[in-house]
Amino acid sequence: MSRVPGWLGKLGAGLTDISERLDERRAEVEREHAPDPSDTPPTPPQPAAPDPGAEAAVPAPRRPVPSAGPRPDPAEAVPWGVRVAAEAGWRMLVLAGTLWILMRVISAIQLVVFAFVIALLVTALLQPTVARLTRRGVPRGPATALTAISGFVVIGLMGWFVTWQVMENIDTLSTQIQSGIDDLRDWLLKSPFHVTDKQINQIAKNLREAIGANADQITSAGLEGVQVIIETLTSILLVFFSTLFLLYDGRRIWEWFLKLVPAAARPGVAGAGPRAWRTLTAYVRGTVLVALIDAIFIGIGIYFLNVPMAVPLAVFIFLFSFIPLVGAVASGALAVIVALVTQGVFTAVMTLLVVLAVQQIEGHVLQPFILGRAVRVHPLAVVLTVAAGGMVAGIGGAVVAVPLVAVTNTVVGYLRVYSEEVAASRSRPSAVEDDQGSEQQHG
Repeated sequence: MSRVPGWLGKLGAGLTDISERLDERRAEVEREHAPDPSDTPPTPPQPAAPDPGAEAAVPAPRRPVPSAGPRPDPAEAVPWGVRVAAEAGWRMLVLAGTLWILMRVISAIQLVVFAFVIALLVTALLQPTVARLTRRGVPRGPATALTAISGFVVIGLMGWFVTWQVMENIDTLSTQIQSGIDDLRDWLLKSPFHVTDKQINQIAKNLREAIGANADQITSAGLEGVQVIIETLTSILLVFFSTLFLLYDGRRIWEWFLKLVPAAARPGVAGAGPRAWRTLTAYVRGTVLVALIDAIFIGIGIYFLNVPMAVPLAVFIFLFSFIPLVGAVASGALAVIVALVTQGVFTAVMTLLVVLAVQQIEGHVLQPFILGRAVRVHPLAVVLTVAAGGMVAGIGGAVVAVPLVAVTNTVVGYLRVYSEEVAASRSRPSAVEDDQGSEQQHG
């Protein structure tokens, strides 16, 4: 029995030696059948069987994580909608920046730009007269000079007449205004609105305080009158000379402008220019005719209502009619206020009815019939355009805003039709060639 443990120990050592040799043989076979290391990452060798006498097994090394391949382009990972929005966004930013720079330049030379735009409007009004005179045998130079001088003389006479009427009737008008204010005060005291004498005195006191608080601004405005007069005279001279040259040499100026346009876009611009000019001419002549009708009928109405200075008010109505929507409201309100403070509430109400009746006839009958569809602009576009023009350039911006939108509408519509025609003409030869090829195949 004493020899049994020794025999068992030798048996265990022999089995351990055999297992180690089998592991080494298996490893050699795996190395012989393993793939090329250049194609696949090397496989770490299998650890040998732990020795039973070892205290602790050494942990096997971690296998490396295989690579997922090359990463995609970051632009391909962005959704298509986001990419389209980004492309449109930076282009809109470029356009907005260009527009901002253009507006800054225009504001820096606002006097010159405004004078040239007014000259374009006056030229659109007078150019048919020059064309009529040249058709009757008058040379273009004398026809241009005669038309331009006559037009500016008429405009000057209108301004002189309004000033003369105001200066002649200012004393009588002041007396009538004071009397009208007293009558209005008495009417408010006896009206069903329960206005007291204390409230009226408080309103008058607030008005006097407002005028006193703004006295410095009124004085500074009076001191700036010289600068305003100089700018006005400069603008008149620029408008006169610009109108003269546009009437005489407008075609050559347009041809010179076309040379600045890229050759690819020149045919489209050359076709859009005459159509834009016809739209502008139709707008100016139609607006003048509508304003004249408004001034005549409203002037006749307030004349028979014994409103003071009916003729100067009619001239104001004519001039304010060139500002769409806002001008009609302002001139009508002026006539109603004059009637209220001079003739009383009843005359003011009747004046308001006359103004509203004439303006309704103008908006629903005269403008659609005279201006036509060529310069028709949606009322919402008119309101927004006049507001934007007034905010950017004051009264002048409000005057030129609507004709600018009308001309832009005409140009954009023509260019869209022109591009469609060009695309159709380019695709037509290929269709013809396809038809010819099919005929040859059938033949």
